[in-house]
Amino acid sequence: MEKIINLKESVYELTQKYPEIIDILASLGFTEISKKAVRHSVGKMMTIPRGASMKGIALKQIVKALQDNGFIVKDGNADDKPETSHMASQIKDYLQRLNKGEAMAAVRADFVKNFKDVKATEIMKAEQELIRDGEPVKKIKELCDIHSALFHGTQEGVSHDSLHQGLHHDQERMMIGQAGENRDKTTALRAVTGHPLQTLYRENEAIVGILDEVESLLNREANVADIAEALQKARGIAIHYAKKGDLIYPVLNVKYGIYGPSQVMWTIDDEIRAELATLVKQASDGAMPGEEWRERVAAVAKRAREMTFKENRILFPVSAANFSDADWRQMYADSKGYEACLGVVSERWDEGEAFFDQIHQKETTESAALSEGLIQMSGGSLTVEQLTALLDALPVEITFVDADNINRYFNQPFTTKAFKRPLSALGREVFTCHPPKIEPMVRAIIQDFRDGKRDKVPVWLEKNGKSMLITYMAVRDATGKYIGTMEIVQDMEPMRAHFSGREK
Repeated sequence: MEKIINLKESVYELTQKYPEIIDILASLGFTEISKKAVRHSVGKMMTIPRGASMKGIALKQIVKALQDNGFIVKDGNADDKPETSHMASQIKDYLQRLNKGEAMAAVRADFVKNFKDVKATEIMKAEQELIRDGEPVKKIKELCDIHSALFHGTQEGVSHDSLHQGLHHDQERMMIGQAGENRDKTTALRAVTGHPLQTLYRENEAIVGILDEVESLLNREANVADIAEALQKARGIAIHYAKKGDLIYPVLNVKYGIYGPSQVMWTIDDEIRAELATLVKQASDGAMPGEEWRERVAAVAKRAREMTFKENRILFPVSAANFSDADWRQMYADSKGYEACLGVVSERWDEGEAFFDQIHQKETTESAALSEGLIQMSGGSLTVEQLTALLDALPVEITFVDADNINRYFNQPFTTKAFKRPLSALGREVFTCHPPKIEPMVRAIIQDFRDGKRDKVPVWLEKNGKSMLITYMAVRDATGKYIGTMEIVQDMEPMRAHFSGREK
């Protein structure tokens, strides 16, 4: 029987039909494909050509490996040999000119002349053709500064550097292209009263306002105390950044394959937050900060201001281009768990409120339907309603991640938490919920639990002036088999106040 691989099908579909290709693809560099959770999540949206492009692996090499293992590879077209488009041929000519040593300036001039009216997404499609035909991704990327010169030039006088910084170079062109093509859609959504996009833009207006205050104080050479007070207020930016990290970056990454923001922007968000906290602390430590401190204040204010521009001109329009109506409704519902950012309170969005009420109604209906049935446990029995109420009454935040690293349960789902757990994260890999600097630690902890090296990892930290204890615990069945990880977040401030005699 013929084993046919259609490159139009998702990695998930192909590996379900032919499990043996998992090892073949893993040996070529697709290491994550060995993980079931990845195949069942990202794999449902990923094709082999798309994965090859992201990994920088020549598609011809993959096709040959599959053919060597007895597979017939098709791309879904009738003749199975699509012709290279005219645009792709032009781009290939530019690459060849560069390879022959022609000056970049000359190639750039021709590129801009011929492609200045072409949508960025069309250029990206042409590049994908070249990658599909075996053109090395490294060569394609040699045109990056040509693309940057073309698309950055459309950004209303903004320099290349200010846009390029903070965007993953692989996807910069595509993101800028999508943003430019969706200005009207972004404007329309932004005008909808209470829409999440409107709230995000309003928050950025407030952020720019406090940054103006900080920079004005610096320009007037105000005293350190006044500047520090403004900086402390500016730290409210953390709420805005948390919403991006929880509700935008993971969705773009996992659902739509746009990984640039989660890989780079998220890191910059963390750096800005950390620097603001450090500068405020230095101002309150007693020693009078000098000129270097003021220079750092100016630098972080500039970075934060640039981030608002990247969001307004790129990140938010890209979200508008990709997010479905359901994505926005879910984001509206999840946003209710966040405090107001710099005094910006989200207005009511009727469509989002209807969805939020629907979630509550569904929870109530399902609970009522199961209320008569008892869950039998060795320590007794409870109805679903009782068990849910019991878990929500615990003075801790609980997250359960199953053995495949998928978020399965959060308690207290509709309350304001120290560490937000949006319902949109359920069913998604836990690693997508963490910024790049934290992800390696989370992976290491879970792997140690899986290997039986550890059973518990406590992490103490200060958050918003409070002592917090985060405990990661391995969850095992009666035989000792690893079945998941539980995260418990506790506010330890009441205990500290009690034992220090400060309890009221």
